[in-house]
Amino acid sequence: MSAYFQFCLISLLPLLAIVAAAKDISSYIIPNWISLGLMAAFFMLAATAGVTLPVLGSHLLVGVVALLIGMGLFALGWIGGGDAKLLAACCLWFGWPDSEAFLLDTALAGGAFAFVLLVMRGQLARPIVGVRSGWIGRLVTPGEPAPYGVAIAVGALIAFPASSLIRFVHISY
Repeated sequence: MSAYFQFCLISLLPLLAIVAAAKDISSYIIPNWISLGLMAAFFMLAATAGVTLPVLGSHLLVGVVALLIGMGLFALGWIGGGDAKLLAACCLWFGWPDSEAFLLDTALAGGAFAFVLLVMRGQLARPIVGVRSGWIGRLVTPGEPAPYGVAIAVGALIAFPASSLIRFVHISY
Protein backbone atom coordinates (compact mmCIF):
# COMPACT_ATOMS: atom_id res chain seq x y z
CA MET A 1 0.00 0.00 0.00
CA SER A 2 1.05 3.54 -0.58
CA ALA A 3 2.53 5.68 2.15
CA TYR A 4 -0.23 8.21 1.53
CA PHE A 5 -2.93 5.59 2.25
CA GLN A 6 -1.19 4.56 5.48
CA PHE A 7 -0.83 8.21 6.47
CA CYS A 8 -4.56 8.73 5.90
CA LEU A 9 -5.41 5.67 7.99
CA ILE A 10 -3.12 6.57 10.88
CA SER A 11 -4.50 10.12 10.85
CA LEU A 12 -7.98 8.81 11.57
CA LEU A 13 -7.31 8.16 15.28
CA PRO A 14 -6.59 11.80 16.15
CA LEU A 15 -9.20 13.08 13.70
CA LEU A 16 -12.01 10.84 14.94
CA ALA A 17 -11.01 11.43 18.58
CA ILE A 18 -11.46 15.16 18.05
CA VAL A 19 -14.82 14.60 16.31
CA ALA A 20 -15.94 12.36 19.20
CA ALA A 21 -14.99 15.01 21.75
CA ALA A 22 -16.84 17.70 19.81
CA LYS A 23 -19.95 15.53 19.45
CA ASP A 24 -19.87 14.53 23.12
CA ILE A 25 -19.40 18.04 24.47
CA SER A 26 -22.13 19.47 22.22
CA SER A 27 -24.73 16.70 22.40
CA TYR A 28 -23.62 14.23 25.10
CA ILE A 29 -23.69 11.55 22.39
CA ILE A 30 -20.78 9.80 20.70
CA PRO A 31 -22.21 8.27 17.52
CA ASN A 32 -21.45 4.60 16.88
CA TRP A 33 -19.96 5.40 13.47
CA ILE A 34 -16.96 7.00 15.21
CA SER A 35 -16.01 3.88 17.17
CA LEU A 36 -16.79 1.64 14.19
CA GLY A 37 -14.69 3.89 11.94
CA LEU A 38 -11.79 3.68 14.39
CA MET A 39 -12.03 -0.11 14.43
CA ALA A 40 -12.19 -0.39 10.65
CA ALA A 41 -9.28 2.01 10.19
CA PHE A 42 -7.21 0.08 12.73
CA PHE A 43 -7.73 -3.23 10.91
CA MET A 44 -6.95 -1.67 7.52
CA LEU A 45 -3.83 -0.05 8.94
CA ALA A 46 -2.72 -3.29 10.61
CA ALA A 47 -3.20 -5.17 7.33
CA THR A 48 -1.28 -2.65 5.24
CA ALA A 49 1.49 -1.90 7.74
CA GLY A 50 2.59 -5.48 8.36
CA VAL A 51 1.42 -5.78 11.96
CA THR A 52 2.24 -9.34 13.03
CA LEU A 53 -0.47 -11.73 14.21
CA PRO A 54 0.78 -11.82 17.83
CA VAL A 55 0.77 -8.02 17.96
CA LEU A 56 -2.66 -7.90 16.32
CA GLY A 57 -3.90 -10.45 18.86
CA SER A 58 -2.65 -8.36 21.78
CA HIS A 59 -4.39 -5.29 20.38
CA LEU A 60 -7.62 -7.28 20.01
CA LEU A 61 -7.36 -8.63 23.54
CA VAL A 62 -6.82 -5.17 25.02
CA GLY A 63 -9.75 -3.79 23.00
CA VAL A 64 -12.10 -6.57 24.16
CA VAL A 65 -11.01 -6.22 27.81
CA ALA A 66 -11.50 -2.45 27.60
CA LEU A 67 -14.98 -2.97 26.11
CA LEU A 68 -15.94 -5.36 28.91
CA ILE A 69 -14.67 -2.96 31.58
CA GLY A 70 -16.41 -0.09 29.81
CA MET A 71 -19.67 -2.06 29.77
CA GLY A 72 -19.31 -2.58 33.50
CA LEU A 73 -18.70 1.13 34.07
CA PHE A 74 -21.72 1.89 31.88
CA ALA A 75 -23.87 -0.55 33.88
CA LEU A 76 -22.82 1.27 37.05
CA GLY A 77 -23.80 4.58 35.46
CA TRP A 78 -20.27 5.98 35.67
CA ILE A 79 -19.78 6.53 31.93
CA GLY A 80 -22.02 6.55 28.89
CA GLY A 81 -22.30 3.79 26.31
CA GLY A 82 -20.55 5.89 23.67
CA ASP A 83 -17.70 6.55 26.10
CA ALA A 84 -17.29 2.79 26.69
CA LYS A 85 -17.18 2.07 22.95
CA LEU A 86 -14.80 4.94 22.21
CA LEU A 87 -12.48 3.85 25.03
CA ALA A 88 -12.43 0.28 23.67
CA ALA A 89 -11.81 1.45 20.10
CA CYS A 90 -8.90 3.60 21.25
CA CYS A 91 -7.47 0.73 23.33
CA LEU A 92 -7.65 -1.41 20.18
CA TRP A 93 -5.32 1.11 18.53
CA PHE A 94 -2.93 1.26 21.47
CA GLY A 95 -2.67 -2.41 22.41
CA TRP A 96 -0.44 -3.52 25.25
CA PRO A 97 1.46 -1.88 26.96
CA ASP A 98 0.64 1.44 25.24
CA SER A 99 -2.90 1.36 26.63
CA GLU A 100 -1.41 1.97 30.07
CA ALA A 101 -0.13 5.39 29.00
CA PHE A 102 -3.37 6.11 27.13
CA LEU A 103 -5.53 5.24 30.14
CA LEU A 104 -3.32 7.26 32.49
CA ASP A 105 -3.45 10.26 30.15
CA THR A 106 -7.23 9.82 29.88
CA ALA A 107 -7.63 9.67 33.66
CA LEU A 108 -5.51 12.79 34.15
CA ALA A 109 -7.40 14.64 31.41
CA GLY A 110 -10.69 13.49 32.98
CA GLY A 111 -9.65 14.82 36.38
CA ALA A 112 -8.59 18.16 34.92
CA PHE A 113 -11.80 18.39 32.88
CA ALA A 114 -13.92 17.52 35.94
CA PHE A 115 -12.17 20.25 37.91
CA VAL A 116 -12.88 22.79 35.15
CA LEU A 117 -16.53 21.69 35.06
CA LEU A 118 -16.83 22.01 38.84
CA VAL A 119 -15.45 25.55 38.68
CA MET A 120 -17.73 26.44 35.75
CA ARG A 121 -20.73 24.96 37.54
CA GLY A 122 -19.97 26.67 40.85
CA GLN A 123 -22.16 29.49 42.14
CA LEU A 124 -19.45 32.11 41.67
CA ALA A 125 -18.57 31.13 38.13
CA ARG A 126 -22.09 30.67 36.70
CA PRO A 127 -22.82 34.41 36.38
CA ILE A 128 -19.43 34.89 34.70
CA VAL A 129 -20.17 32.16 32.18
CA GLY A 130 -23.56 33.79 31.60
CA VAL A 131 -24.93 31.20 29.18
CA ARG A 132 -28.01 29.35 30.29
CA SER A 133 -29.26 27.70 27.12
CA GLY A 134 -27.90 25.43 24.42
CA TRP A 135 -25.07 22.99 24.85
CA ILE A 136 -22.86 25.42 26.78
CA GLY A 137 -25.72 26.05 29.19
CA ARG A 138 -26.11 22.33 29.72
CA LEU A 139 -22.37 21.93 30.18
CA VAL A 140 -22.29 24.49 33.00
CA THR A 141 -25.49 23.28 34.68
CA PRO A 142 -24.84 21.64 38.06
CA GLY A 143 -25.87 18.00 38.16
CA GLU A 144 -25.41 17.36 34.45
CA PRO A 145 -23.07 14.51 33.56
CA ALA A 146 -19.55 15.17 32.32
CA PRO A 147 -18.99 14.37 28.63
CA TYR A 148 -16.11 11.95 29.26
CA GLY A 149 -15.45 11.56 25.53
CA VAL A 150 -13.48 14.79 25.86
CA ALA A 151 -11.05 13.16 28.31
CA ILE A 152 -10.79 10.02 26.17
CA ALA A 153 -9.95 12.14 23.13
CA VAL A 154 -7.33 14.17 25.01
CA GLY A 155 -5.79 10.97 26.36
CA ALA A 156 -5.62 9.53 22.84
CA LEU A 157 -4.08 12.69 21.40
CA ILE A 158 -1.40 12.79 24.10
CA ALA A 159 -0.53 9.08 24.01
CA PHE A 160 -0.72 8.46 20.26
CA PRO A 161 2.56 10.03 19.08
CA ALA A 162 4.55 7.72 21.38
CA SER A 163 2.54 4.56 20.64
CA SER A 164 4.23 1.50 19.19
CA LEU A 165 1.73 1.24 16.31
CA ILE A 166 3.43 4.18 14.65
CA ARG A 167 6.62 2.16 14.16
CA PHE A 168 4.74 -0.22 11.86
CA VAL A 169 3.86 2.59 9.49
CA HIS A 170 6.60 3.40 7.03
CA ILE A 171 5.88 6.84 5.68
CA SER A 172 8.60 8.48 3.63
CA TYR A 173 8.52 11.93 2.21
